[in-house]
Amino acid sequence: MAALLRVAGHTVVTTRRVGGDLAVALPETAALRTLEGTDWRVLWSAPTVEGIAVLEGMAERVVYLSTTGVYGDAHRVDALTPAGPATERTRLRLAAEKVVLAGPWSACVLRPAAIYGPGRGAHESIRARRWRVAGDGSNYTSRIHVDDLAALAAAALLGDLSGAWPVADEEPCTNAEITRFCCELMGMEIPPSAPVDALDETRRADRRVDGREVLRQLGVRLRYPSYRFGIPAALGEAS
Repeated sequence: MAALLRVAGHTVVTTRRVGGDLAVALPETAALRTLEGTDWRVLWSAPTVEGIAVLEGMAERVVYLSTTGVYGDAHRVDALTPAGPATERTRLRLAAEKVVLAGPWSACVLRPAAIYGPGRGAHESIRARRWRVAGDGSNYTSRIHVDDLAALAAAALLGDLSGAWPVADEEPCTNAEITRFCCELMGMEIPPSAPVDALDETRRADRRVDGREVLRQLGVRLRYPSYRFGIPAALGEAS
């Protein structure tokens, strides 16, 4: 997103635990106070909002990257689906959303589905032989390419859209389908399965996400509307 905004002529300052334009070790965010001005627009992507109070008086808008995990056990999600987190991790995410939305700034929350792209995603886990098919492979997952998420985040940051929105591409698929697609693409054998409960909680969901409304609201068109386009592109960039 920083690259997109810089190309468009905006001044961008990045922070991260290691590297970035400012040396920030979260939650120690005092370095942010060195920025001049009161009209900064801030993308907050840390898992919690501990330390976000430092932005009071300097940020006019905050966009928070959350997760579709806040929808809990919902199997079908769209812009009208209420949050219902089912784990401590996702309850903390929802609490962070509320802090951002209640802050003294214009605010918007984006809730991305599984993020993939060069160096991250099912294809990389399969290539590294870490991937296990979740149970019988019938559970659904939605995803979003990192480039499309960056475009959405940039549009949200520069705009004035409020509220919380699910973000996903146009083609959810089952665990078995994404596994087969990646293996055929890379010429690898299908990896073994594992009980769903034995996998990381981020891989246990059975959820199809409709992210069309936020695309319409922000006027963004997906570069990769399906993993069928995004994964080959990601493999090409990583090679």
